[in-house]
Formats: sequence, C-alpha cells, structure tokens
Amino acid sequence: MRRVRPALLATVLLAATAGAGHAQPDGLAMARAFREGHGARILADFARLLAIPNVAADSAAIARNAAFIADRLRDRGVTVEVLTLPGAAPLVYGELQIPGATRTLGLYAHFDGQPVDSARWTHGPWEPTLYTAAMDAGGRVRPLPESGDPIDAEWRLYARSAGDDKAPIAALLAVLEALETARAAPTSNLVFFLDGEEEAGSPHLGAYLDLRKDRLADIDAWLFLDGPLHQSGRPQIAFGARGVTGMQVTIYGALRSLHSGHYGGWAPVPGQMLAELLATMKDSAGTVLVDGFYDSAEPVGAAEREALARLPAWDRELMEELGLLRTEGAPATLAERLLLPSLTVRGLASGNVGARTRNVIPSTATAALGVRLVKGNEPDAMLDRLEAHIRRQGYHIVRDEPDLSTRLLYSRIAMVEREHGYRAVRTPMEGPVVSDLVEAAGRAAMGDLVLLPTLGGSLPLYLFTDRFDAAVLVVPIANHDNNQHAPDENLRVGNLWYGVDLYGAILTMP
Repeated sequence: MRRVRPALLATVLLAATAGAGHAQPDGLAMARAFREGHGARILADFARLLAIPNVAADSAAIARNAAFIADRLRDRGVTVEVLTLPGAAPLVYGELQIPGATRTLGLYAHFDGQPVDSARWTHGPWEPTLYTAAMDAGGRVRPLPESGDPIDAEWRLYARSAGDDKAPIAALLAVLEALETARAAPTSNLVFFLDGEEEAGSPHLGAYLDLRKDRLADIDAWLFLDGPLHQSGRPQIAFGARGVTGMQVTIYGALRSLHSGHYGGWAPVPGQMLAELLATMKDSAGTVLVDGFYDSAEPVGAAEREALARLPAWDRELMEELGLLRTEGAPATLAERLLLPSLTVRGLASGNVGARTRNVIPSTATAALGVRLVKGNEPDAMLDRLEAHIRRQGYHIVRDEPDLSTRLLYSRIAMVEREHGYRAVRTPMEGPVVSDLVEAAGRAAMGDLVLLPTLGGSLPLYLFTDRFDAAVLVVPIANHDNNQHAPDENLRVGNLWYGVDLYGAILTMP
C-alpha cells in the first residue's frame, strides 16, 4: 500500500466536509435513483434475508444464510464460492473483476447473529416487522410497502441482525443491481468476504484468509461494513476498533447454601465478598485501579487529536437520551474514552431476587468481566494483570471447581475462567486510498461525515492488518439506537438508504 506524508491528513479532513458542493458522481446518482424507484422491493428482499434464523451456533441455519447470499451475489454477476473448513461456519467469498480497474477493494461483513431470548422480543426475532417509527417513539406496525408506495425514512424494520449485520449485505446487493440496471460497473475490483461466525469471535476467519491469501494480496483497502453511525445521527468512518477479552470470576463460600437465619453473621457471604473484590478494581470516577491497566495503551498521534477536535460535541445530548446524569472519566468525552481500555461488569449472579428470593446465603457468586482493548494492549497480558490484582486481594485462583482439600487450605478462593480475545487495531488516517474513500463517503453524506479514530465495538481487524499491507476502515450504516445484540433489534429505513447511496459512491469512485 502506498504511504504519504502526514500532511495529507488535511486533505482527508477536508474531503469529509466537501460533499455538498461537488457534482454528484454517476454511481451515487444511479444508486439513489434505483432505491427511489425500487424501494419496496429492496425492503422485501431485505426482509427475506432477515427471516432466515442466523444464531452463530446453529450451523444448519448459517448454511442456509450462506446459500441465500451466494445465490443473490451470483445473480449480480459476482463469481462466488461458499468456503468451508472442518468445524467452521461457511464463509461466502466472491470476486468481481473489472477490466481496466487499478484498485481492489475488500468488503467484509457478517451474516450471523447473537443468540436470542424470544420471550423478550415484541415479535419473533426472525419475523421481520415494519413499524412507522421506533417502538419507543410511538411507532405502529404496518405492512411492507407495495411497489410505488411512498416510503418514510423514519420507518423501522425489526428483526435479529437488522442492524448487525445484514443491512450492509442488502445495501450492497441493491447497489450491484442498480449499476447493472444502468449498464454501469464498479470502478474497482471487488472482493467479498462475508463471515458466518463473527458473533462467535470469528475463530476460523484467519484460516479462511490464509485459504485465499494469494488472491487477497493486491487489495488496496479493506472496508468493514459493520457498526453504527455517530450518536448524533451523522454518518461516520472509523479508522479502527477496540479489541476485546474477558473473564468469569466465581467466589466460593460454604459447600452448600445456608439458612440466613441459622448462619447469617457467621458464614462468609460470597455475594458480599465479590462486591468488595469488584470495588477494588475501579474507583467511583471510573478509573481502573488494576496495576498497569493503562500502561500498554499506545498514545494517540497528531492525526487522531485533530480528528477528535473536529468531532461533534454530542455527549450532553447522548446523556439525555440515555437518562444519564454523569459519565465515567468526566470531563473526557466518549470519543476520548474509547481510546483507553475499559473494564466492565457485564453480569452478576448469586442467589435469586424478587419473588424468587430465599432466606439463604448462596454458596457462590459470579461476575462476568469484559475488557475492551486499545492499540498496544495484548489480551492475555491484560487478563494477567486482572489475575494479579485478584491475588493481591488475598484470593487463591483455581481453574476448576475447588475440592474440599483446597477449600480447607485457602480462606478466599476465586475460580477464573478466561475468555478468548483479540487485539485492537487503529490504522493511519492518511493515504491516497483513504482520501479517495473519505471523499466518496463525504459525497454520500452530503458533507456531514464524521471521522472517528476508533469505533467503540470490537471487530477482528487484526487478522487483516497482520496479513496484508492495506488500509482498513470501518464504514458503518446502522442507526446508533438499533438495539444491537438486544431484543427488538432494528434498522431505520433511512439508514438502509444511506447504505445504498454510500456504496454507490464508493464502488464508483474515480
């Protein structure tokens, strides 16, 4: 990949705000015209894709998704293979070679989804349901539109993976058909790399990359089509994503649950012990107190600082939206906090509450801890620091349930179950390909584009940066309030339209 002097960043930043004054490129015009004339069919096709169950652990359902997407890509002239490896979910690999093209773009998205608790959904997770607005804004159920019906950008389509991450696939398919209808073609060679197990941590993605490594070496830029727009609603491009790891910690009391009347005030209480342990890890301002937790974080450079200074000041509005009166790390902004590693209590369990509360001292208490990583953090090293902290609080760490002899040797025992993790990536914000991509996205965004140094969520970008000398950018389209990973996940229709426009501009950039 070509490298240039940092001064090019000024050009990149100007490109993000230049869209409104430029002549509309043909690809963008074609994409807009197509979705304005065929919006009902695009939504119907999207709903058909959403109706296929796609929990990552359901191999048969994932295979059905892969076959459906592969067929639709073939319909658009893409050469497609459904790649398989032993024990892995299938991956949809496609190529569209353009005669005379001098640039190759790699397009990554995923079609698997998070597990669901159907009882917590208003409708079935795989029963795509269209609303006139967001449910919490008073939206009402309405049928999918018929051909020629007016379509409101504020409509919401509810289903698992509507926002994460089938929307980019639906938008790509629409753009390819738009260009075909207009007898036009992309200006770059395209490589499609559509993952079927991202929500399971993409354990085989590296092997799949190696399987086609010789055909991926000439890619100039990888575009990760995942994630949400800025919380202000403005379109954004991110130049990295946080890594992720975590652990589950179980604290032990007596061998069995004890009557709180007979033993309360005498027997140790695992829930209280766990609460005390967690309180030593983080102070009330949100600073992590684990020794060395921030030491390996790579400092941000001048380009990132300039981009941070240009971000919209939106924290106050976001706090109001979320009902928050304070935030961790204040007065640092959300974007600034995303450039530091974080420690989160993702879940707590010990006994029952509400109507199921019992007068007992539970025998165990468990916390699920999540660690989001930034560039410079190594997953195992960060978990090592957490374990060292637990030991300093007087705990003996075990990997399996402690037996009686172990319990009688140590007064404080913690079973630690470490999770698989991967590193963060933050790529340079300057370069010729980057400038072209930002300019194209700026046109689709009508000059209202946000450039974010790193996305808050995690993506396996490191698998690509470790193997290829190519720019890696996150190019999201979903609304920030899409209930990602949660019940009633949804996509705002206007965000799907933005995706069609965005890909139309990018696929036909000079």
